[in-house]
Amino acid sequence: QVQLVESGGGLVQPGGSLRLSCAASRYIRNINTMGWYRQGPGKERELVATIITGGSTNYADSVKGRFIISRDNAKNTVSLQMNNLKPEDTAVYYCTAVTNLRFWGQGTQVTVSS
Repeated sequence: QVQLVESGGGLVQPGGSLRLSCAASRYIRNINTMGWYRQGPGKERELVATIITGGSTNYADSVKGRFIISRDNAKNTVSLQMNNLKPEDTAVYYCTAVTNLRFWGQGTQVTVSS
């Protein structure tokens, strides 16, 4: 069992940046896959980025070159640096961890608007 708590969401203008953080309730060094998903208004939840224990990352095509995922096993956190934000990035962003089960955080709202 692992609890995940996201933070860092908010309102930002197009072209701006935000950094999301996800704090886990237990050690994450043995959790192979952690990542971020998002769900925009009227849309299905979709993958944003994942990172595995070895550090390899995977990104949705829509965020490649703009978003960077990282993990700090010492602090039990996973972060998502989001740059050059666009209105279509508006969504609730969810942190996820995969062990033998998938765990989700409660989500944090990101709104990109002028």
